[in-house]
Amino acid sequence: MAADALASESFGDWTYHPALLARPVPRYTSYPTAAEFVEDSFEQAQRTALQAVRGTASLYIHIPYCQEICWYCGCNTGAANKRQRLAAYLEALHREIELAGALLDPSVRIGRIAFGGGSPNAIKPTDFVRLIDALTLNFRMERPVLSIELDPRSVTPDWFMAIRGIGVIKASMGVQTFDPRVQAAIGRVQPAAMIERSVEGLRKAGVESINFDLMYGLPFQTDEALADSLDRSAAMGADRVALFGYAHVPHLIPRQRRIDASELPDQRARFRMAAQGHARLVDAGYQAVGFDHFARPGDDLARAALAGTLRRNFQGFTDDAAETLIGLGASAISEFDGLLVQNEKNAGRYRMLVAASLLPGRKGVVRTAEDRRRGRVITDLLCRGHARIERDLLLAARDRLDAFAERGIVRLEGDLLVLERGSEPYARSVAALFDAYRDGAHQFSSAV
Repeated sequence: MAADALASESFGDWTYHPALLARPVPRYTSYPTAAEFVEDSFEQAQRTALQAVRGTASLYIHIPYCQEICWYCGCNTGAANKRQRLAAYLEALHREIELAGALLDPSVRIGRIAFGGGSPNAIKPTDFVRLIDALTLNFRMERPVLSIELDPRSVTPDWFMAIRGIGVIKASMGVQTFDPRVQAAIGRVQPAAMIERSVEGLRKAGVESINFDLMYGLPFQTDEALADSLDRSAAMGADRVALFGYAHVPHLIPRQRRIDASELPDQRARFRMAAQGHARLVDAGYQAVGFDHFARPGDDLARAALAGTLRRNFQGFTDDAAETLIGLGASAISEFDGLLVQNEKNAGRYRMLVAASLLPGRKGVVRTAEDRRRGRVITDLLCRGHARIERDLLLAARDRLDAFAERGIVRLEGDLLVLERGSEPYARSVAALFDAYRDGAHQFSSAV
């Protein structure tokens, strides 16, 4: 009866059904997910996949270093406290750029280049310019859209000059929270004035779309603190906001042991925060995109959502239409039609591989026709809010699907499965019903 009572509790347009959220689920930035990757040398498979690429592709360049390491972070990153280490990594990255570029068919054109990490601004702006030069020399460009992730604590005026000179038009900043107490509790202290200066510098440098990464479910975070962070983000003119739930998994990410788990909000509070965040951003004029992204009307991401062209890749929801994503750098993941492959994570081993003129893919999974069929269902549900489900998949999921249908979260019209209004917190859980690999063997973050 207690569970039934909780199930009737509503927060804005969202109703809390704890039983439907009890099972941790993937974020589905790919299908199969990274949990299905196997460790092996994918060098030959990676080489063959690169040679088979045709048309437009996108690049992702990973910089696995930060000036300061935040305690909550689950990214593959290390401290940028040794210039020699950074120089050696950049030398290897330049070599991988040469190796990958030489394998592509002359018809391939690059339409997007994204820099992530870590923090790309852990390297010098001059090193960033040299990377752009190397990419331009080794790949055929088609007026690519350039984007970069930035740590506002280490953005210098020289970086704004480099961003303007190169023509970066999209930037994402790790803001997480504006509350000083919460910042101290997660090891990321950055006064609001620092964020404001970064936004001003990026606007003057010609950046058209600025994303703020924010988090809920943090230690000492109250509803009021979250509301203040959302309001400040809107007031500063963020074009996009990604509102993520903090995943506390210290058994997987040792640095999280520094976070006081006793001060983390419980599942009900997390749900309330997510609902509050969704409602507040929509009220502020943002369009909800998928289950955790928001964009100003007119932003490319908002337009893609309305047009039904929204996609999902390893950077989250995207308006990038390219089917091929080539990842460069330690731990970067490449997405090909029949293959997902991840580069060696350890920067030292990564350097050794590319120094020997070997492609560094060391984990991955071959995508079968069945994977692609199920992947389309999952992508359609998360990106478009509905999907055509073939009979066998529908029959296999029907019993579990009924629990969501009975609570008004989904609607089935023949073979069309529709996510109803207020279904956002359950979207990944519904998508997981069509995931053939979810046998309970892997651990994932909370559904909300």
